[in-house]
Amino acid sequence: MWTIDTSFADAEPAVYWTSQPRSVPDQPPLDGPVEADLLIIGGGFTGLWAAVEAKRRNPDRDVVLLEMERIAFGASGRNGGFIDPSLTHGLSNGLARYPEAEVRTLLRLGDESYDQIMATIREFAIDCDFHRNGTVWAATEPYQLHGLTDAVAHYNAFGLEAEVLHQEELRELVHSPFYLGGLRTPNEGGLVDPARLAWGLLRAAIELGVRVHEQTQVVRLEDQGTRMVVHTDRGRVAARRVIHGTSAYPGVIPAIRRYVAPVYDYVLMTEPLTEEQHRSIGWQTRFGLSDGENQFVYHRMTSDRRILYGGWDAVYQKNGRVSPAFDTRDASHQFLARRFFRTFPQLEGLRFSHRWGGAIDTCSRFAVFFDTLHGGKVAYAAGYTGLGVGASRFGATTALDLVDGIDSEATRLSLVQKRPLPFPPEPLRGPTIQSVQWLMHRADQNEGRRSLPLRALDKLGLGFDS
Repeated sequence: MWTIDTSFADAEPAVYWTSQPRSVPDQPPLDGPVEADLLIIGGGFTGLWAAVEAKRRNPDRDVVLLEMERIAFGASGRNGGFIDPSLTHGLSNGLARYPEAEVRTLLRLGDESYDQIMATIREFAIDCDFHRNGTVWAATEPYQLHGLTDAVAHYNAFGLEAEVLHQEELRELVHSPFYLGGLRTPNEGGLVDPARLAWGLLRAAIELGVRVHEQTQVVRLEDQGTRMVVHTDRGRVAARRVIHGTSAYPGVIPAIRRYVAPVYDYVLMTEPLTEEQHRSIGWQTRFGLSDGENQFVYHRMTSDRRILYGGWDAVYQKNGRVSPAFDTRDASHQFLARRFFRTFPQLEGLRFSHRWGGAIDTCSRFAVFFDTLHGGKVAYAAGYTGLGVGASRFGATTALDLVDGIDSEATRLSLVQKRPLPFPPEPLRGPTIQSVQWLMHRADQNEGRRSLPLRALDKLGLGFDS
């Protein structure tokens, strides 16, 4: 007999996106030693964009990319497929941390980078099911409706289109008794199949002449003065410059770990909706949808009428461990299933076909940060905090500027020049993150009113996002 708790019992513990046939052949492991002008560590979106853009800037540059697993294995293939132009994790977060003039610059640079993402998808005919129909945020509690008109005016003042959706207007878009109204930004975001985007960028990189080696793990960096030697489990690579982009995975730059806390996010994917089920919920336009406040869920429709439903939790494992052992979590998937059918009670009887989880490289300012090491021969980008699908191209091109010694508009930004405040070290890190999460949950239960400790963290520029 079907129940909410059995709706995910038979779901495959696998990522839906990467369960599809891969469109690009597997690339061989490194068979070193080799030499390169530029070595890229990590085959996620940051590494793939860095590889593509490095060859565009200089087709003669010899570029090698190393991936520990397979392309799209990590966050680049596990996310919800929301692709947003924001570089600051939203307008409000940007204004809380940077001068208004810089925020305006970041908005423009984000839009320009987003345009280049779309241009690359067209240029290389990347079949990644890209749609740009904006996003909707839905209120689920009456207090969340307060200030929506002011929020729209705030967006408009920065040239961003936004509109308030009253309950009946929102229910014309999505039929859910859970939603009381909301906010729509019709041009600010899109949806993509993230694995197919990653595989498409891999194909583009190979066509441009990048040498890609999968299943090759970097174990240490060695500075030899005029070049870096990168030691792997498959041999070594000597390179004049190195870009490091391993997201939530530890990598080989210990300094990054001060600023990044890997937290696990969990997702459910439904079986395809029937025509009748689809009509019962409306949702004819493919836009991204989220609801809640500090702790929120995100959901979207796929091309074959499945609903992806994820978020809410941000689970930090002891000592920041990242392991396949954490890829599923019954408590998180049970919560998501219960909230899903509260959102769409008319879909009772539907089952979930896939369930999975993955680590997000969150940092205290929620936006990508950068640094260089070894006299500028190594640069990294990290800390996207869940918005890396869109921001990773900017992260990659900025890391290229840094490692190439280019004085660009991006490298002069305080976002690039300053690091976020670090998280406390273990054994304090875990309890601190859990305490902040508890305070955020209490704020959501208290009509959004932030307690004194949360307000103090806000003033310090410290945060933790679900």
